[in-house]
Amino acid sequence: MKKLSIERRFSLGAAFLCLSFLVMLLTGFVIPGGADAEDVIHLTYSGFMPPTHSQSKVEAAWCREVEKRTDGRVKIAHYPGQTLTDASQCYQGVKEGLSDIGCSVLQYTRGRFPLMDFINLPLGFPSGQVATAIINEVYEKFQPTELDEVKLLYLHAHGPGFIHTKDKPVHKMEDLKGLKIRSHGPTASMIQALGGTPAAFPMNELYQALQKGVVDGGLYPLESNKGWKMAEVTNYVIACYPTAYSLGFFVAMNKDKWNALPDDIKAIIEEIDGEWVFRHGKAWEAGAFEGINFLLDYGNTMIGIGPKESARWTKAVEPVLDEYITETKGKNLPGDEVLEFVQKRLEDAKKGEFKSKYKEAE
Repeated sequence: MKKLSIERRFSLGAAFLCLSFLVMLLTGFVIPGGADAEDVIHLTYSGFMPPTHSQSKVEAAWCREVEKRTDGRVKIAHYPGQTLTDASQCYQGVKEGLSDIGCSVLQYTRGRFPLMDFINLPLGFPSGQVATAIINEVYEKFQPTELDEVKLLYLHAHGPGFIHTKDKPVHKMEDLKGLKIRSHGPTASMIQALGGTPAAFPMNELYQALQKGVVDGGLYPLESNKGWKMAEVTNYVIACYPTAYSLGFFVAMNKDKWNALPDDIKAIIEEIDGEWVFRHGKAWEAGAFEGINFLLDYGNTMIGIGPKESARWTKAVEPVLDEYITETKGKNLPGDEVLEFVQKRLEDAKKGEFKSKYKEAE
């Protein structure tokens, strides 16, 4: 028999490879390292912040990272800007399976997380990284059952929240009299204690409320000046650090969906969660600096409250802390212990001695 030339043998080999590839496509065979289409786990993630917001971008990055590290076995569709569930309905939506995963503010479902409400208290939270570390520490230490209806992936919290006003500068407590300030829950009690009038508005409605003069100001972190464009409708930031509050954000998953995941995928997600706590904390920090630059570029004014006046504010808001202790005790919850723990951790931060596994070392 005649030997085939090298060229002829190469042509037959190439034809065989092409034919093999065609068979793989027709039979649905997938090269190892990927996932069969029918085996891919598809999940939904509901967020309430606009897609341009730095925190929304961190959420989207988490979704991509899960897909990457699971080799495409899990794909997550991210729905920012309340396109899947409203911010106030997000937790219930995760619980009931309207979304598989969700991120929103604990305080938006007022009364549901009484022990974790500590994060909203005017305690002087200095930064997003410290607040994020503390809220995760409290959850780990006290293990509140109030979040047991879902699989809690992790928590994060923004940097110092301040009063922002539209037309009137505030230099002392008396300047707040008659001003209607957007606030919720313990922060509403804080505004009332300082002499202002609280008004409840969700963040996505605050811009228009300020623009139309429905409220005179709002209580929110510095990053919102850029992230939510609030610097466009306000003129003053009243930076009283000793009474700065924070807000706690949950990232949670439907329990049934979590329990149905393979163990190796659960382990991958939990590993990513540990890294993303840092990312959210750092994003809050970076967002605060961007917010300051944005408001100053807009011509807004930051008003610092000096030590003497700050002491008056701190004294005035003490009943807000007492109210937290009374409410939690009434529900047989250790609110006094939580408050003592948090105040000690904030003292560590003031002294420059704050170290936590939930905060990257500097």
